Amino acid sequence: MARLSDIIENFIKEMLESNDKNYLEIQRNELANLFNCAPSQINYVLTTRFTVNRGYYIESKRGGGGCIKITRINIDKNDYIREAIWNNIGDEVTQQDAEGYIDIFEERGFITEREAKLMKTVVNDKTLNLPSEIKDLIRSQILKSMLITMIE
Repeated sequence: MARLSDIIENFIKEMLESNDKNYLEIQRNELANLFNCAPSQINYVLTTRFTVNRGYYIESKRGGGGCIKITRINIDKNDYIREAIWNNIGDEVTQQDAEGYIDIFEERGFITEREAKLMKTVVNDKTLNLPSEIKDLIRSQILKSMLITMIE
């Protein structure tokens, strides 16, 4: 059974896909009522699932039921990957963050599902059987190398 956070995320993504614009304006309170949850649950989904490194930009307007604008960032494959590699991925990256980058590349069609699974296996904590103090450093280098290979 899907978690409520996943259901809300998928609902918002479907609304964005069916919208002829590159953005979506929603009322946080209305969305919370629709899913019979607290507005803080909507905030959680927006702050964890619709981030810049996942290809989204969120604007929040105070008052009026919590109007929120979600913009899907238009990106060119090579420009986005280079941007992610050079500006967003630091010297160290956690497994969760690495998988987040991989997910957005797959969602946007930059890599296949099979490539994403393979990349996630490579950056997994269990695969990187290394001391914790260097694991994120090595993972970052591996992720960057894989992404550079994908754009060549």
